[in-house]
Amino acid sequence: MSIGDIVTDDFIELLESEAHVYENKQGKWLIMPFGTKIPFDHHQVVPAVGNASNAAVAFARLGLVTTFATNVGGDQEGRDMIAALDKEGVDYRFVRVNPKHKSNYHFVLRYGAERTILIKHEEYDYHWPHVAHEETPRWVYFSSISAKAIPYHDKVSDWLDHNPNVKLAFQPGTFQMDAGVERLKRIYQRSEVLILNREEAVIVGGGNHADVHDLMDHLHKLGPKIVVVTDGPDGAYASDGKTRLFMPIYPDIAEPADRTGAGDAFASTFVAALIKGNTIEGALQWAPINSMGVCQEVGAQAGLLSEHELEAYLRKAPKSYKPRPF
Repeated sequence: MSIGDIVTDDFIELLESEAHVYENKQGKWLIMPFGTKIPFDHHQVVPAVGNASNAAVAFARLGLVTTFATNVGGDQEGRDMIAALDKEGVDYRFVRVNPKHKSNYHFVLRYGAERTILIKHEEYDYHWPHVAHEETPRWVYFSSISAKAIPYHDKVSDWLDHNPNVKLAFQPGTFQMDAGVERLKRIYQRSEVLILNREEAVIVGGGNHADVHDLMDHLHKLGPKIVVVTDGPDGAYASDGKTRLFMPIYPDIAEPADRTGAGDAFASTFVAALIKGNTIEGALQWAPINSMGVCQEVGAQAGLLSEHELEAYLRKAPKSYKPRPF
């Protein structure tokens, strides 16, 4: 079961002649003229995305029976998102329709292979669904959700307390990180797997950005059994509290078209491998391949692979593509 918000992404392809990137000590900035009309190349609407939704679709494509607990509005965008989930084989019985609300709709400004996302999460009245005993999932994958849904985490924690055999994978979203580890202490403590990128690991755990071991030490103190820290093109790291492994990226088969959803693909595929009985070493070999696949297409889901496709890429991997202790 995936839990989190679902959204429609409207990709707007910017013309490189009409914008540029400026970098300073605070980071990189997308610069465009103010107070004028700016031509753009084209736009593309992609429904039913978002961290948890991307994970649900990844799970389904990898052959897992998957359901999704989320909220949509009573509008056409909401209906389109439910239809998209159904097309992917994701059970949508726990998708709650809010007739008086709009569905989440984001604008993605694409500049080359990178993107800046304008986000707005609607303020739904979040309710934990009734899950029949015979439908209890083996795993829950919890990710990005509205800032107004912080009390919802308590309901999820209560349900997990009553279902101790259910394993939790947690990929915190922006608002969840803003809430702080103390407020979401029960979620962190209950996590079987916690997945963050390197910058997020500093925000959540407070460790030293330059020292992955220190980052992992801080994150393990929060309670998760397995900690994964991704580092973009520099690979990823995983720890079960005893063994620590580094995994390089899978070589791009072509120049990336769009990096939206690459992190979600990595995180969900890592978890899917564990669900299927794989080791951490095996999960680390699967995850970067799906991340690479997503970067070959526009949007977070078009490039998600099946298990057969993943294994085919793995057979063609270079000899250096394997986890190693660090």
